[in-house]
Amino acid sequence: MKEPELYKEMCSYKNLELAYKKARKGKTAKLYVLEFEKSLKENLLTLQSELLFHTYKPKPLKTFILRDPKTRKISKSDFRDRVIHHALCNIIEPIFEKTFIYDSYANRIGKGTQKAIERFDTFKRKASKNNTRTAFVLKCDIKKYFDNVDHNILIKIIDEKVKDKRVIWLVKTILQNHHAQKEGKGMPLGNLTSQFFANVYLNELDQFVKHELKMKYYIRYVDDFVIFHDSRLRLEEYRMKIDDFLQKRLDLTLHPEKSKISFIKQGIQFLGFRIFYHHKLLKKNNVRSVIRKISSFKDESYKNTFDYDHAYSSFEGIIQYSKSANTRKLRKTITKIFEGISENKMSNIQISRWARA
Repeated sequence: MKEPELYKEMCSYKNLELAYKKARKGKTAKLYVLEFEKSLKENLLTLQSELLFHTYKPKPLKTFILRDPKTRKISKSDFRDRVIHHALCNIIEPIFEKTFIYDSYANRIGKGTQKAIERFDTFKRKASKNNTRTAFVLKCDIKKYFDNVDHNILIKIIDEKVKDKRVIWLVKTILQNHHAQKEGKGMPLGNLTSQFFANVYLNELDQFVKHELKMKYYIRYVDDFVIFHDSRLRLEEYRMKIDDFLQKRLDLTLHPEKSKISFIKQGIQFLGFRIFYHHKLLKKNNVRSVIRKISSFKDESYKNTFDYDHAYSSFEGIIQYSKSANTRKLRKTITKIFEGISENKMSNIQISRWARA
């Protein structure tokens, strides 16, 4: 697609309709979705007109605190704005996707937590020569990542790939809707665009690690990343170089307490698991979180707005996630809870199948 056509394609009714379908996925029973659907064509045409005439203004974000398991501030966009986010990502995501490294696993089709854990297993075997030599892992976390993403730096990165200034205008409009403590900084947790921009921003780090440091065994999931090597001194050197790069290039810093080097055999905390060479454990706070999530479905089943399909999809995801560790007893427990939900659109036999190892 030619650059001048990007914004035109993004504003097309066909793209907006596709964006609406993506935005409502898993939320078809929500009242705000049903309300939008009542005048679907009119609402999409209104959004199209606002985009074409540059009068589009997102509604204020609704914020709430989520403790699952750690405390996080989530900012929720209005549904009509979520349609715009999908419309934007539909067009520009393919441009950036082909520049991303293979081992970036968050918020990408065909990737995800389970794939990242599988890759971790592959790299731990390679780095340790199948556990025949000592190997180390540098595990890093970026300090308050989403709060510190610099808008100007992000816009500059996007501008290098997207030359249509109208698209850049929309990106700025979306970023400016988030009012952070530091002006020109931060992205809201919970937005599709934030997830996508997070990958665009840290793709700079990925390229540095792969092409400048020439690290083969590197995995990133949002702002958590690991590097495998057989030399602790070399990893310490890389840690300092990465921290220097982040500060100078992206105005970010590594978390001093969550960035450390460990023996593989000691067990590494990564993506909610404690990973040892021969087995994995789900972190205790993640176990509690899973139980709470499944139990909440049972409470919601008594409400008229309960979406069984969405609940089952979440249940399926939890089961698949927990299968990555030694969790047979946990899976049996949460399956029993889920089977107690009154609105049974699938038989308990079908549900139980997901809990088997």
